[in-house]
Amino acid sequence: MINYDLGGKVAVITGGASGIGLACAHTMARSGADVSVWDLDKDAVDETAKSLAQYGHRAHGAIVDVSDSARVDEAMNDVVASLGRVDIAVCNAGIGGESSTSADYSDKGWQQVIGVNLNGVFFTQRAAIRAMKATGGGSIINMASILGQVGFATASAYAAAKHGVVGLTQTAAWEHAADGVRVNAVGPGFIETPMLTKSLDQLTLDFLATQHALGRIGKPEEVAELVAWLASDASSFATGTYYPIDGGYLAR
Repeated sequence: MINYDLGGKVAVITGGASGIGLACAHTMARSGADVSVWDLDKDAVDETAKSLAQYGHRAHGAIVDVSDSARVDEAMNDVVASLGRVDIAVCNAGIGGESSTSADYSDKGWQQVIGVNLNGVFFTQRAAIRAMKATGGGSIINMASILGQVGFATASAYAAAKHGVVGLTQTAAWEHAADGVRVNAVGPGFIETPMLTKSLDQLTLDFLATQHALGRIGKPEEVAELVAWLASDASSFATGTYYPIDGGYLAR
């Protein structure tokens, strides 16, 4: 396992108590960062914070609905007050949402997905930039998806949100480069997370595996390695870019 030399840095990870977010929390804490885990499940947040203690760095937890801009701002301010600064923000919280064709997609389902997967990324990115500007900069990693580049039947809201995340990333990268803030997006393929495995049967999962050149579903830890690299100074010339990590899904 690679140590990404994040000592002295403070990372905020939304959706950090499960799946890709949890893997990112462990990878960054292992690499020396103090980590603030944001999620909706208090028990999961508390358990994650306790598990991060094994690395010998500070762990902080917060219950945050990222679709609530006021709560996002409040939580980011609390991280600064508790841990001193924000150097890394992983805007990862997301939901799968309703599975319907565009003609049948409900207003409620659309608003829920856009609220978390797009608005939530914007609110967290905005709060992180404000915090980072005060201390000379940092690195923001927005969690997009392969569906930030292509469509997928019955996932119009999810695809729209993830395409939007890529646009937010590119725009903020240009706007805030002079502030020392780098902003990049990561585009995972289908990854073995609770959001995926609890919503799909094994037959569907097996089919999705065949859609990746590597012939399998990805693991959260594989995504976390890319995220940690983007968080580190090793990626100092990387900004405004979308990085697929998809086992070859988009190479068709």
